[in-house]
Amino acid sequence: MTDHILALTVAAPFVAALLMLLVPGRNHPVLRVIGVTGSVLSLVGAIYVALHYDQAKGGLQFAQNYPFVPSFGIDIRLAADGWSVALFLLTGIIMTAGSLASATLTNRPKEFYILLLVLVSGVFGVFVCQDLFVFFLFYEIAVLPMYLLIGIWGSKGKVAPAGPFKSLWKDLDVGGKEYAAMKLTLMLLVGSAAILVGMLAMYFAMGGKSFDMVAMAHFKFPREMQVWVFPMLWLGFGSLAGVFPFHTWSPDGHAAAPTAVSMLHAGVLMKLGAFGVMRVGMILLPEGAATWAPIVGAVAALNVIYGAVSAMAQKDLKYVIAYSSVSHMGVVMLGAATLDPDGWNGAIYQMFAHGIMTGLFFALVGLIYERAHSRWVPGMGGFAKVMPGVAAFFTLAGLSSLGMPGSAGFVAEFLVFAGAWKSGHLMWAIPAMIGAWVTAVYVLRATKMIFWGEGPSHEFHDLHDAKRVEWAALWILGTCIVAFGCAPRLVLDFIGKATSEYLPAIVDAAHLVAMGGGK
Repeated sequence: MTDHILALTVAAPFVAALLMLLVPGRNHPVLRVIGVTGSVLSLVGAIYVALHYDQAKGGLQFAQNYPFVPSFGIDIRLAADGWSVALFLLTGIIMTAGSLASATLTNRPKEFYILLLVLVSGVFGVFVCQDLFVFFLFYEIAVLPMYLLIGIWGSKGKVAPAGPFKSLWKDLDVGGKEYAAMKLTLMLLVGSAAILVGMLAMYFAMGGKSFDMVAMAHFKFPREMQVWVFPMLWLGFGSLAGVFPFHTWSPDGHAAAPTAVSMLHAGVLMKLGAFGVMRVGMILLPEGAATWAPIVGAVAALNVIYGAVSAMAQKDLKYVIAYSSVSHMGVVMLGAATLDPDGWNGAIYQMFAHGIMTGLFFALVGLIYERAHSRWVPGMGGFAKVMPGVAAFFTLAGLSSLGMPGSAGFVAEFLVFAGAWKSGHLMWAIPAMIGAWVTAVYVLRATKMIFWGEGPSHEFHDLHDAKRVEWAALWILGTCIVAFGCAPRLVLDFIGKATSEYLPAIVDAAHLVAMGGGK
């Protein structure tokens, strides 16, 4: 059975979703047990993969091949490298915490859990799939359920009309859950169309015989093709990663989504986009990646600054965290663009660290909203008096967000900034560091305004600390922030092994591009 551990881990949430179809919708306790069990089993599988991955050997391990459409060279090829191990583990942690955070859901829990489990099964599949067609299939399975999850279980936020089209805001219901769901779906489908074009270009360039990503990595694609296919993949996957200016769906989607969906959305779904840029775009098209790296890095630096400044201007707590995610995903893409070992290690570790931190943030925002019935930061204050546990965990998440030493966020950002500096990209590193400073400003300000300052906490009659199962998600994610911040090698050793295997080919391609060769 352990020979098929990747397939079992990918399938566990999907099988749990199928079992739920047999349970009456009114039987809420059984539905919750199945949902949490499916999530925990996937986490157990991810932990097993991490414990049994041979770091000395490296490369792709736990490989399994299941025929799918052999006539088109399409197979379900599953295997894990060091990057996969780290992100596999992240997905298991976030999904388990998200399931526990949704344990009190009463509005159609059956359909909610089914969609959530199908979504996370797609996420697991993306991180270990080695067939580009099936990779894309898993990618779509992970993205499309978001439309229903936000459109049905989402909430409406308060967004003041602004800009040249503000007269249309009421007609479009800007801030509403239907608007957010439709905007997210349409923008990501456009990105998927760009990915599909790039994917088919590579398939036919290889003779139309296989989508095997290992074979593609060893195939010498014409440089002219790489130069136009890479931006298709960068912008296609980057639309999910929050790359400016294709990020605008993300804050609305974050703000409207229910708690568990916000946790998965920011915690792992945005990572699919960044992972796709690096795993598909950069590794399969090294000369295209090297050619476009200056543009990728410049846009990433803009992402960091823009996201941080936008977060500082928000009054809705979910929008603060949402724009913060845009900024932090800019750090990921900045690390990828450095083409430096520290930068790449930092990029993947930032995916992991940001996933844990933002998952905790959105779990806490959900608790605050349930009790205060508001996300309007200026109207809050003094909440720590009645919610000391929530206040403590929110402060911990904030310290990780601003890069406090000892937290996972510090390790990730330090590696990315070091990689940018070492590779001579000061014009990227300096704006990114300024963005980190702005992050400290808005995080500390929001934390003080909501919890630690004087305020009208007495006006909110339903305020109370976390209860029973609500503590589980907070302790899981809070412990991970500290544990992986103090002992980053628990994950970095896996990441560094994969980086050392993939990066040399990209560096060689960069030298060829710099010399005008490689045609």
